Amino acid sequence: MTQVPKQPRSMISRTSEGLAGPKARWAFLALLAAACGAADEPTAELDGAELADTSEQLIGTPIDTQGPTTTSTAIGLALEFENGAGPVVRVRRGQRFFIEQLDLRGVIQSTIDREVDGLASEGPLRNLDWRGVELADEDFGGMQNPDGTFTRRRFYTGARWMERTSVMTVQQLDSRGRPTALPWLLNLGSSRQRGLLDTFFIRRTRAIQWTYDCPSTSDCSGASLFEEEGLVEVRHSPWNLQAHKFASATTQLELRWTELPGARWVVPVEQVVSPPYDYNLRVELGVETPPSGYFSPGDQVPVTLSFRDGSGARLHPEGSLPSYADVVFGPNPAGLQYYRAFFDATTTYYRRKHRERMTAIQLIGPAQDIQAVRTVAPIEQFLVPSETLTLGLPERDGMYAEAQLVPPAHVLFGGAFFPESGAWEMPLSDTVTFNIPDNAPSGSYLITLKTRRTYLGQDIPHSSTLEIQVGQAERTEPALATSGCNDCHSQAFAGDLGRVLHGNANRGACNGCHVPLGFELEGPVYVRTHFIHSRSERFGRSTKNCSSCHTTRESTQRVSKSACMSCHQSYPESHVAAFGPITNMYVGGGPESFDSCTSSCHQSHPGSNL
Repeated sequence: MTQVPKQPRSMISRTSEGLAGPKARWAFLALLAAACGAADEPTAELDGAELADTSEQLIGTPIDTQGPTTTSTAIGLALEFENGAGPVVRVRRGQRFFIEQLDLRGVIQSTIDREVDGLASEGPLRNLDWRGVELADEDFGGMQNPDGTFTRRRFYTGARWMERTSVMTVQQLDSRGRPTALPWLLNLGSSRQRGLLDTFFIRRTRAIQWTYDCPSTSDCSGASLFEEEGLVEVRHSPWNLQAHKFASATTQLELRWTELPGARWVVPVEQVVSPPYDYNLRVELGVETPPSGYFSPGDQVPVTLSFRDGSGARLHPEGSLPSYADVVFGPNPAGLQYYRAFFDATTTYYRRKHRERMTAIQLIGPAQDIQAVRTVAPIEQFLVPSETLTLGLPERDGMYAEAQLVPPAHVLFGGAFFPESGAWEMPLSDTVTFNIPDNAPSGSYLITLKTRRTYLGQDIPHSSTLEIQVGQAERTEPALATSGCNDCHSQAFAGDLGRVLHGNANRGACNGCHVPLGFELEGPVYVRTHFIHSRSERFGRSTKNCSSCHTTRESTQRVSKSACMSCHQSYPESHVAAFGPITNMYVGGGPESFDSCTSSCHQSHPGSNL
């Protein structure tokens, strides 16, 4: 893979100086504005001193999402546009931002099955070039609907607008629609390959058709509730070349896009003078270790959670956490986040998984035995009141895994299925107690919390991991059978694992939460990794070459439908007869997909280099 060359400081300085002159900047911006369909050039009234030069070159500047901030700190800004508009963007007054995340969505409803053809004739995305759009994947997601019907999801790619390189501008405007500062320039790049000048590490463009009233999971005849949506999801800026302060007169943001000439998507802006909290997020996990220096099998491990802003101020009272209702429906002044997919459906790879915003904590170990859990956790386990969820057992799964959602699973799902229970209004403790089993093998165990905070324009993931010892004082380490992730997931490309996904760079601390769930079978990390990298044209490597990630041949030899069908989209008729038709686009089928198919074939993947 091509590495991004490091630019000498002198070159960075010359580049910044070359863009510093107002005439040079406006010449460049005028060309870009014309491409985005802007009708007006900067007026004399707003030129010079009245148009704030708020830009700052940030090449090579690390992004800190945990430390204290001032208005001069470059903060990643998350923006959302839907059907030409969006919710109010609240920011700290005069804060400096770069664009870190942008979600653009156009949606229409229909009573007939047009797949996604309606998007080309009506709605805010009708002027996009929809030629070439084709069905990529299809699946029935989630559980049965309350009325007994099922929901089908169809995912489409290949439209010309999805494939082309395109550019967006985001412009600050005053109450009269006049520019107040230089715009952010966003190069979305191409779907085919990640480029050195792309503004974002992740670029996902697609269309989705939802059918909400299918009679069964194999038949949607007679359905009449359809929704068609087009999506652009971009996030994680590698260079952050432009950080602009919000000008004092800014009251709205305007987005223009080269793929929609003449269209203006506008969201209002509210600047908060003295917000109650700082930006950024820290999480402290408190555990009291026994005098021996290690826990013993059969012990309990209480873990106290403390969420703080970048300056160290608590985001919740000591001893308690906000209820689910307070976080989701408000008030939620601190911006802590809990699971939200009840209201904004998420789909691994294809739709807004970054907006699921789940908070969860796990215990997994011993480290030397960490591996994928293939035992399905049924939905019923999430409805029974319990302190934690036991997801992996040494005698069954080769290691121990225990987890809990925040709020606890029975509160979260119980409130969704039985709203009259009032579970979502329940007060929550800031302590989770894990239970080490009596047969726990000795070694290092990892306690990891994943969470997210959205606050005054910033939307950031965060993970914290704490090691404890069980049965011995000597540390043990994971023996992972994959490597090479940092070739792409590096700071140079903004794909650093400490920034993307859950903000977790410790790959040993994933498999406790990421197990197959009865309502989300694609949970295991290997399933998601196969699926995402086999669909993404930005991966840039042959998916046949298992050695790109796997380090041993043995690690590719446990054959199951979930391992194969998370990458492949079909298999021979002989396999259909033996193992059943494909009914799940992620794992092939149901819980049986995690069983080992055979030990007599598929001992080597063609082209694997292993």
